[in-house]
Amino acid sequence: MEAFLASVVIAATPFIWAGLGELVAERAGVLNLGVEGMMLVGAVAGFATTFATGSQALGILAGAAASAAMAGVFVVVSLLLLANQAATGLALTIFGLGASGLIGQPYVGQTVAALPKLSIPLVSETALGRILLNHDVLVYAGLALAVAVALFLSRSRWGLALRAIGDNPDAGHALGYPVILIRSLATLFGGAAAGVGGAYLSLAYTPMWGENMTAGRGWIAIALVVFATWRPGRLVAGAFLFAGVTQLQFFGQDWGIAVASQWLAMAPYLATVVALVIISRDEALTKANAPAAIGRPFRAER
Repeated sequence: MEAFLASVVIAATPFIWAGLGELVAERAGVLNLGVEGMMLVGAVAGFATTFATGSQALGILAGAAASAAMAGVFVVVSLLLLANQAATGLALTIFGLGASGLIGQPYVGQTVAALPKLSIPLVSETALGRILLNHDVLVYAGLALAVAVALFLSRSRWGLALRAIGDNPDAGHALGYPVILIRSLATLFGGAAAGVGGAYLSLAYTPMWGENMTAGRGWIAIALVVFATWRPGRLVAGAFLFAGVTQLQFFGQDWGIAVASQWLAMAPYLATVVALVIISRDEALTKANAPAAIGRPFRAER
């Protein structure tokens, strides 16, 4: 059971990074469905940079920068040229699938050293320590980011401005807030966070490159934002829940669960659909924190 719980903490980390980035973008009124593609580009950029330089820190930065660059394309096409946000996001995902496969072709089968584990002498040897205190820096950085995002959105002036723009960009513009700039920065942050989540997969979760290695995690991260009703704390809890379901495919049969492996492999996606159906049935819960202007283009001249 200790191994299972420790693996859940690790498996939740890419969901947390990608989910928090998408949450911030959506609270600003931007619907970016390109998370899956940005994670893949972040994963291959992080792996290629680490493989070439031997520096894991540079690899993480490269993953974040590459995905932020993809988010920059989204900013230009959707926020400046006012193209449909959903269509642009889907195009990013398709582009990310193809580009990552092409760029990563020379690295298939190659490996790099995994991110080092952080530990506290004696404490990390306890049962609780083996579950919570023996992970790499990105695990704890993701949890710290969740706290920072929650405080930013609820306590800071610019966080309140971002939320206001997500609800009514015209009113925000009338109050003097730079709507396009704030939405652009939120989108770039979302891209960088998705890139770190992708880099985590290729540098820590499985320190190697494999085509389409995100395996739908970007889509689950988008669903997590809705599942969490756009609240960072709930998103972290949801990430652990979905990670637990994901890990069942690896531990279920060892526990003697008499279920076909195919059912266990599809369990995370089935759980995503079921959770979204349950949430969508409660209209009051869905609308409690949902940005009213999500996906709506903004024209400053209006």
